[in-house]
Amino acid sequence: MSDLLERLRGRGWRMTAQRRVVAEVLDGEHVHLTADEVHARAVAKLPEISRATVYNTLGELVSLGEVLEVATDKRAKRYDPNAHRPHHHLVCARCGSIRDVHPTGNPLADLPDSERFGFTVSDVEVTYRGLCPNCASA
Repeated sequence: MSDLLERLRGRGWRMTAQRRVVAEVLDGEHVHLTADEVHARAVAKLPEISRATVYNTLGELVSLGEVLEVATDKRAKRYDPNAHRPHHHLVCARCGSIRDVHPTGNPLADLPDSERFGFTVSDVEVTYRGLCPNCASA
């Protein structure tokens, strides 16, 4: 479970009803929703919330560093509240479902100096691709 709501309260982020609902929709483990999915779930909790408010709130959460914008393929960007724990993603090539994974080891250390081309590397994003159990059995 992510701690998005607690993190936002700790920052003193002004918690309007609309912002709270967006944060509640995003809070959880393995959450990687598109903006449209966030909006649909937010409307179920707060029918008067607008699409623009959801998009603006998502943009604000990304700017604050409290939510990650994840683009794992040519599909819509997804929003990940697991912004403060380093992790990678496991993506189903058929349905697009995404899971957070925390493999052991240091992928940054695995890049040999000869492959850094003089870069000072500060971050690594790894995406594992395959078929989820549902797609593999279909």
